[in-house]
Amino acid sequence: MIPRALTVAGSDSGGGAGIQADLKTMLALGVHGMSVITVVTAQNTLGVRGAWELPAEAVRAQYRAVVDDIGVQAVKTGMLSSAELVETVAELISGTQAPAVVDPVGVSKHGDPLLAASALDSVRTKLLPAATVATPNLDEVTQLTGVRVESEGDLRRAAAAVLAYGPRWVLIKGGHLAGDAVDLLTDGSEEHWLRAPRHGNRHTHGTGCTLASAVASGLAKGLPVPEAVAEAKEYVTGAIAAGFPLGAGIGPVDHGWRFRN
Repeated sequence: MIPRALTVAGSDSGGGAGIQADLKTMLALGVHGMSVITVVTAQNTLGVRGAWELPAEAVRAQYRAVVDDIGVQAVKTGMLSSAELVETVAELISGTQAPAVVDPVGVSKHGDPLLAASALDSVRTKLLPAATVATPNLDEVTQLTGVRVESEGDLRRAAAAVLAYGPRWVLIKGGHLAGDAVDLLTDGSEEHWLRAPRHGNRHTHGTGCTLASAVASGLAKGLPVPEAVAEAKEYVTGAIAAGFPLGAGIGPVDHGWRFRN
């Protein structure tokens, strides 16, 4: 049977991030993608114009409909926006026998807040402990732990601070640092450093969603965490290099770059 992965995240009407990016990524990596929509956003290449959170019961009903019938081999979480949604989703993934990739989305590419401050403690105490892999960027590390990463040498300290909340693995994304795009994957004892050249392309909308859903796709195919993350890094690096202009702002990465190549 084809590998199956479920994304629990917000909808991006512009198609560059969120549910739309996740499903495109899963398809490109040979996985059947399914979705639970948590928030409907009105956004484009310039930013988020509005967001409407779905009721927790609607999120729970979508999740149970998929998992109880089709089944999943990996779950990925994205924008959850409120403490109620964070706690609902944490409970759902904790009760599912499948690895979970938690992307603790806090701020959009355009700087728009996507997570209520009141939800941070729920992310720390409920969601991160349920994660097989957590994938925060540097701003999210600071938001969750207070640790500021100024250089590659700070990545270990950032990873330790996130691991203290209970995920089995953490992937600290160093894309906001100068120089090569360097990420650190660790479970506290084993380390994997992932490096890729930085591409001079500003059309990078959806990189975080794409990377996390690519990791989930690898896990759904049965890959060990380090191999799933390495495959995801290679995929998102190609998608960034091929990112294209749409609208008047920051365009999306190209989820179909392998097909066009």
